[in-house]
Amino acid sequence: MDDVKRWLSRDPDPKTQRELQSLIDNNNQHELTSRFKTRLAFGTAGLRGEVGAGPNRMNRLVIQETATGLGHYLLKTVDNAAERGVVVGFDGRIDSRQFAHDTAGALAALGIKVFLTADYSPTPLVAFGVRHFDAAAAVVVTASHNPPQYNGFKVYWENGAQIIPPHDAGIAECIEIAAQSTLTIYSLEQAEQVGRLEWLRTSFYDTYRDTLLGDPLLQSSSSKQLSLAYTAMHGVGAPLAEHMVRQSGYRHFAQVNAQRYPDGTFPTVNFPNPEEPGAMDKVIALAEERKADLACANDPDADRFAVAAPNQLGHYQMLTGDQVGCLLGDYALRKHKTLFGTDGLVGNTIVSSRLLEMVARGHGAPYYQTLTGFKWLTNVAMEKQTKENLFVFAYEEALGYTIGNNVWDKDGLSALIAFLNLADELRDEGKTVWDQLEVLYRQHGFYLNAQRSIALSPETPPIGDLLRQSPPKSIANSDVVRIDDLKSLQRIYSPLHDRSQQGENNDTSDSVEAIDLPASDVLIYFLKDHSRVIVRPSGTEPKIKCYYEVICPFDSEKSFSEMQAIAETKMAALIHAHQGSLPTH
Repeated sequence: MDDVKRWLSRDPDPKTQRELQSLIDNNNQHELTSRFKTRLAFGTAGLRGEVGAGPNRMNRLVIQETATGLGHYLLKTVDNAAERGVVVGFDGRIDSRQFAHDTAGALAALGIKVFLTADYSPTPLVAFGVRHFDAAAAVVVTASHNPPQYNGFKVYWENGAQIIPPHDAGIAECIEIAAQSTLTIYSLEQAEQVGRLEWLRTSFYDTYRDTLLGDPLLQSSSSKQLSLAYTAMHGVGAPLAEHMVRQSGYRHFAQVNAQRYPDGTFPTVNFPNPEEPGAMDKVIALAEERKADLACANDPDADRFAVAAPNQLGHYQMLTGDQVGCLLGDYALRKHKTLFGTDGLVGNTIVSSRLLEMVARGHGAPYYQTLTGFKWLTNVAMEKQTKENLFVFAYEEALGYTIGNNVWDKDGLSALIAFLNLADELRDEGKTVWDQLEVLYRQHGFYLNAQRSIALSPETPPIGDLLRQSPPKSIANSDVVRIDDLKSLQRIYSPLHDRSQQGENNDTSDSVEAIDLPASDVLIYFLKDHSRVIVRPSGTEPKIKCYYEVICPFDSEKSFSEMQAIAETKMAALIHAHQGSLPTH
């Protein structure tokens, strides 16, 4: 209760003060314990959690302490941090504007200049601002596609990418100190008076738009006859999306008006994530009404992109993140080669489809792979690109894509334009995106991916440790020929593994190799039939995530739909066999 009372004395928000006092008055020990047993952990994704009173929730005091800790870390870590400043933006959630203003006030009080967006801002716009202003860092207040009760505090480093170790731990240490110290927070008026606040208004949004559309990778000489239906999903993407689509020359553009404007309650979707069942219903209905070529969506902070297109039966079908990623990767490599005569660098994450690697190999282009998360995709891309092989594209299967080097994070707006150009160029040739996907499948094999989460009993021992004690010899009647253990960073080959089939050195004298990735509690099983199983235990709750991939050689006598059915049957057998073998009880 001492911690609770101290919190009440520091909380600047009457709303959360009343909320906490009500819990005290009602002696709600369960809720008080939930809110005060720990503090929201600051990690490489910054902060994210439910809004409410207490250190284990998102609220104004947590934001002020977090921003103060971040400011102190920047001042001692980044050259000229105070003068270079921090870009701050916010999405359309209920508390986001206030949280952004508190962030600006905390940083300004430390002597740090702040570039603050005057209105709602897509996450990629804020990421773009770091390099544009040569800022020391950026913060965007967003919970992306999480449920309405959530909010978050996302941090970008001076290179324009999300933070990675050791900066996450360093910032967390400074936040702990700030949480025990007296805070000084400027009002926006005070920050302006001392010259530490610059408002980012329409001209900055225009600069982002014009810079992206000026990238040759996002330009096209196609006929621009393609039609699309679009939704911002109650988020902040609509104004820029509409301007960018029309500026690119597309005239047949319709929006879902009921989802056009920011609304943090997300009244027309159960879960504001385009991947969730039903989330795309309204935009698909609009596409059907308008007979549009594509039904497109951004998530609420516009860093993700989703698309559905009519299949061979004329029904709008969602493309998976892997399908969009491989189509865009192939398109970016072809376009970059045509424009510059060199091969571009592309990459994706360990849980994304291996098809992108095969596409890159088909182009003779370099490819890289990282742990899950765009923080790795972009930071590693900066390290690996060269003058001869510039970075052109990366994606993760959860609908995140980046094309070109203007935004070093996933960007749903530039992905929208790139995909429209790809689809319109195909339309001019009398083809669809499904036709182009079939071209890739016929060339490299039919790749199908799936994901399953399995809840565990809280008493279940760490599943990764159990699996390491007795690694499987086979899954779904196919021998395990290689295991990548990202915890020990060892790649273990079975004598049955023919490395030459994957383009590897077939010298089997070394059955164990080192893996050049950061350590992570992940196990990857490669099977003799080229299927793949990934097991990733959750670090925060009793569950595991399993990622599956099957590859079927494309029979030249069979159609796309026939191969889809064959791959789905193989996938169902793989999932059933693997989940039945897990020690989850």
